[in-house]
Amino acid sequence: MVHYLLIVYAHESPASFNAAAKDAAVAALTAQGCTVEVSDLYAMKFKAAATTEDITGGLKDAENFCYAKEIKLASEEGRLLKEADLVIFQDKKAMLSFTTDCPESVYSDTGINGDINVTLWPLQNGILNYCGFQVFAPQIFWDPATGSPESRSSMLEGWRTRLQNLCGEASVYFAPLDYFDKEKGFLLKPEVKEKYASKESGLTVGIHMGKPLPANSQTKARV
Repeated sequence: MVHYLLIVYAHESPASFNAAAKDAAVAALTAQGCTVEVSDLYAMKFKAAATTEDITGGLKDAENFCYAKEIKLASEEGRLLKEADLVIFQDKKAMLSFTTDCPESVYSDTGINGDINVTLWPLQNGILNYCGFQVFAPQIFWDPATGSPESRSSMLEGWRTRLQNLCGEASVYFAPLDYFDKEKGFLLKPEVKEKYASKESGLTVGIHMGKPLPANSQTKARV
């Protein structure tokens, strides 16, 4: 059971569907006995640029400042956020929740914006999974702006229902580190390649082995 949750919220309008989705999450999770904190990036005037302001407790080498080294030291010394059990955007478990401005078909493998799984791969694998998060399938609200009030209400109700058992869900699949040979430039080990040689699709979106991409691998959990 997750007791503390952090929702990273980024939308400038309190009347937006994103705001409604955030409010629905706060209400549903609070009703389950969770402590929910919302970081409103617009209200905080959040800056995306990496600067010395990100590091508390002073710098180890201010004269030759290196962000990567200072962040590593800060992490080792416990000067970075580690209190959340679930982050929605977002330490141990994470997920993305967002709206689109187009219907789902636009983000298909034949749609003009391309396969949404390809879009999600660098975010969910390259950022969340790389940082050690267990990643839940994203909550995607398809084109709520052009939907009817009834359809938007249905989306929010589906979100509330999902939140009732969110932490019981399986996570999105990523190839484990031990599948790769460190001594050979982190290439797939021969035995792994052999294991998946007869599969119709690749291992993941990025590690596709020259095969078709696995369907919905970034939008649905592997069961």
